[in-house]
Amino acid sequence: MPCDRLLATLTAELEELAARGTLKGKEQVITKVIPGHDEIGSRYRLAGEGDRLFMRMNANNYLGLSLRPEVTAAEDETAWAFGTGPGAVRFISGTYVQHVELEERLAAFHERQAGMIFSSAYATTLGVLVPLIDGETAVISDELNHNCIINAMRLARPQAKHIYRHNDLADLKSKLEAAAGAGSRRALVVSDGVFSMRGDFAPLKEIMRLARRYDERFPDNVLVVIDDSHGVGAFGTSGRGTEEHTRCRGDERPDLLIGTLGKALGVNGGYVVGPELILRYLRETAITYIYSNPITPAEAAAAIQALAILDSGEGKRLLAHLRAMTRRFERGLVELGYETIPGPHPVTPVMVRDTAKTIALVDHLFQNGILATGLKYPVVPRGDESIRFQISADHKAADIDLCLEALASFPGRPKAD
Repeated sequence: MPCDRLLATLTAELEELAARGTLKGKEQVITKVIPGHDEIGSRYRLAGEGDRLFMRMNANNYLGLSLRPEVTAAEDETAWAFGTGPGAVRFISGTYVQHVELEERLAAFHERQAGMIFSSAYATTLGVLVPLIDGETAVISDELNHNCIINAMRLARPQAKHIYRHNDLADLKSKLEAAAGAGSRRALVVSDGVFSMRGDFAPLKEIMRLARRYDERFPDNVLVVIDDSHGVGAFGTSGRGTEEHTRCRGDERPDLLIGTLGKALGVNGGYVVGPELILRYLRETAITYIYSNPITPAEAAAAIQALAILDSGEGKRLLAHLRAMTRRFERGLVELGYETIPGPHPVTPVMVRDTAKTIALVDHLFQNGILATGLKYPVVPRGDESIRFQISADHKAADIDLCLEALASFPGRPKAD
């Protein structure tokens, strides 16, 4: 049989993943979406589960915009007018008026000179970091940064990589000092804005102050890049993310800000905003931009509509409701005796701190019609096993209470004080 020896090797590797507890396994397939109403949020049917309805507590759709009629109508109308796909990469007749308008609107929303869209936020991070890191660059990265940042550093092969302890400003300072002392021509400090597994956020103002303090010691400056994919649209009074929440203004803001269209904005794709000259350079050098088709014109039109909703009174109402639901869930967890990491972001972890109990709790929630994501060892360090809940503006008070009732009925739950 062709590939028989390879198949045996791959089978062994899959078995090893299963033994380590990192095998993703079979995907749950959504077969139907039942839109919510005033009293309850949306429900979902899954393949193999008959007519059972499930509530998603593990989706990135923080504002519920993917189901908004205005957003779906914008995508539908544009698909009829322009087709279902761009048919080419950007520089070979693949740029449509919707792409240009979306980039301009994103730049204006974030008060930057220019914007640039990619096929995904992951592709954005690779496309931004790799061209800006060379053999004379020191990269300084938070230890809990997303996988896309880690892989970008591997691809870029910088002069030096420095990993600082999570949100530890003293350690960041020591890494900047080491890079300056080693004679690196350029320093690039990179961090998530919101850390997706925990819901905590980077102290951007203090990071920027440190970067500016060391800037003169590097001939090509200290460049700060923040991936705020989980922050934009879900964080801050007007949804402008971590830099709004931490009150970064003017020169206190990151040099380059990476965001996504696929979480709070409810569509698909990623983007970066920043100085026009840097983005013009990236259009010539970012391989994930040059060699990949962009998002479709219809997706771009949907994102424009979603951004318009976010940047309006309705957007502020959705954000206020999202914050209220997050507070309701956190209070309920504490009253039930569960350990969480409190904070204003809608990522709300429950720290279970035991792999077997995490698996059991995820299964218990599933049996009660709730989809949640368990993080087990060795995906997280032993003792940090948890369940990541993600609140959405699509959730109503009754939905939050339903999830809390399921958590209350878990036989292994901790005892409240």
